[in-house]
Amino acid sequence: MRIMARRRTGRSMRIITLNCNGIRSAARKGLFTWLPGQGADVVCLQETKAQEHQLDGDGFRPAGMHCYYYDAERPGYSGVAVFSKRRPERVIRGFGVAEFDREGRYLELVFGRLAVVSVYFPSGSAGPERQASKFRFLEAFLPQLRRLQRRRRHYLLCGDFNIAHRPIDLRNWRANQKNSGFLPEERAWLDRVFDDLGWVDAFREVDPRPDQYTWWSNRGQAWAKNVGWRIDYQVASPGLKGGARAAAIYRDQRFSDHAPLVMDYEL
Repeated sequence: MRIMARRRTGRSMRIITLNCNGIRSAARKGLFTWLPGQGADVVCLQETKAQEHQLDGDGFRPAGMHCYYYDAERPGYSGVAVFSKRRPERVIRGFGVAEFDREGRYLELVFGRLAVVSVYFPSGSAGPERQASKFRFLEAFLPQLRRLQRRRRHYLLCGDFNIAHRPIDLRNWRANQKNSGFLPEERAWLDRVFDDLGWVDAFREVDPRPDQYTWWSNRGQAWAKNVGWRIDYQVASPGLKGGARAAAIYRDQRFSDHAPLVMDYEL
């Protein structure tokens, strides 16, 4: 795992985010064997696809971590989780929009003046109905970002945004301009988040290279040929700009159709 890094001068914090596309499936592929050696302070998971009562055994609650889940009401669908070395002062499930809170898409852990969020944006690739849901989510989530900015706290939003922002963020961008995940409206939404509201794409603070992807289709040879999309993010609130120190996309093992995004911060 190659870490793209800035000079580190102080105490750092490591955060890992992964869409596990089924936490039980990822566990069978070795996720919970790999995690303990990564030195993560916080781990954010998306698309857990399980109810918490189904996750028997200690494997789904790594030793030394405080573990929190937020499940979708619909079994086998969506869901997010956060594991943290430090016990949070507060755990917030959902962001107040019933349609999406029922789907278990937002889990926030508060640590004093810092909060870390595991967030899973809807995918619109299944058809027009799901794309409409995705657009409703984007419309509802922009006011949430403004609310977070008004609080006297810093935020790191970690998760699967299901949007590639710029042509550098997916291999075949020309062929995908009319496809969900790279639609002009979706990309313009991220422009508003980064340019107008001042949130920060933390990965791009430390790694400006092309061909850095976090998701690959299971079709053909997409993984082997690195024909991917960068749709998994760690997004920092404006006050944390410049805080990212290192970033890596872990590809030595495959736990999911997504890869873990590992980032170090100096906060």
